[in-house]
Amino acid sequence: MKKKKIASVTLIIAFSMNLFSCSKNPDVPEPIPVTVPEISVLDVSQPIAATNTTMQFYINSNKTTTNAVSVDYSIVDGTALSPKDFVATSGTLTIPAGKTQATIDIQIKGDPTNLRQNNLQFTVQLSNPKSCTIKTASAKGTLITEDGTYLPTDNTGYTTPLTYPGYTLAWSDEFSGSNLDLNVWNQEIGNGGGGWGNNELEYYTNSPKNTLLSNGNLIIEARREAMSGFNYSSARLTTQNKKTFKFGRIDIRAKLPVSKGIWPALWMLGANITSVNWPACGEMDIMELVGTYPGRVSGTMHWKKGDGSHGSKGSSYNLPSGDFSQQFHVFSVVWAQDIIKWYVDDILCLTVTSDDAGATNYPFNANQFFIFNVATGGDWPGPPDATTPFPQRMFVDYVRVFQ
Repeated sequence: MKKKKIASVTLIIAFSMNLFSCSKNPDVPEPIPVTVPEISVLDVSQPIAATNTTMQFYINSNKTTTNAVSVDYSIVDGTALSPKDFVATSGTLTIPAGKTQATIDIQIKGDPTNLRQNNLQFTVQLSNPKSCTIKTASAKGTLITEDGTYLPTDNTGYTTPLTYPGYTLAWSDEFSGSNLDLNVWNQEIGNGGGGWGNNELEYYTNSPKNTLLSNGNLIIEARREAMSGFNYSSARLTTQNKKTFKFGRIDIRAKLPVSKGIWPALWMLGANITSVNWPACGEMDIMELVGTYPGRVSGTMHWKKGDGSHGSKGSSYNLPSGDFSQQFHVFSVVWAQDIIKWYVDDILCLTVTSDDAGATNYPFNANQFFIFNVATGGDWPGPPDATTPFPQRMFVDYVRVFQ
């Protein structure tokens, strides 16, 4: 009996398999699955204008159909806020039959001040697809505000007078115009072959992105951006071959960037550098700040010693509280024959005389020109890291020379 049952089961299975096999007709093609179109939305960016404008988002389908397809959309605040920066809207977007694209128009609010700030963003969100699927459900709308021409800053801090007994104002730049005075200032471009000997990491430009006059201040801005093979951009301004000075009192009022890897400097070099080279020309560092030490600035004089090596004498000043980014401070030198005195907010911090360098090596009884710059990285501050925010800005209220 057991053998008969096994044979019976085997026969049934074989018959079933044969029946299944016979049900396929090789002359009839397999049905092709019907695929619905995929819908995507693309990112958009555009500069803020002085008046209201429209930002247009493109909604794309990967194929045409004989029927219309639709998706719902809504706008989600980000760093851009409605109704301050744009007008939020929502609804249903339809792509007609035979078409592969439709648009959503968002009203962008104008900014007549052209305020410079970090770029602003909001999100367009797609949902509830009909007769389609959603491949890319959201897109960023970026309002480009980082290149604005208006950048106010709090003006509190130390200040110095426009007159001193025994001195006359020989020259000043109050940076009160809308453009840098190119009759006075040069905008150096490049990295100076190894970061001007300091292994700096920025590329200096003449772009208004990096040099800006606004609200009575010169602003030098360092950015994290790819630029001619470097990862940062900034500005380096000089008065070389345009304005040189010998002796007097120099006041520079400035507010400084203070993050790791940032190196702002206000300084002078001997006008004869092209003939005698550095350090024989002499260098007067009126202010240097290494961003790792936000409450400390340094003043240093550099020269060439009799044996040809580099000589220097410097000092530092530490704020009793806070850091140099919070308020303006005044960095000064009182410069006369054979002697230089360095001050921060009229506090004497350093005295250098010809005896320090030796009379035959002392280079500071000759003309010097100004250099203002914000370096990124370099041998002294080291590179920025993840804690370093960008952009970094130095504000200069004025530079004044009294003689």
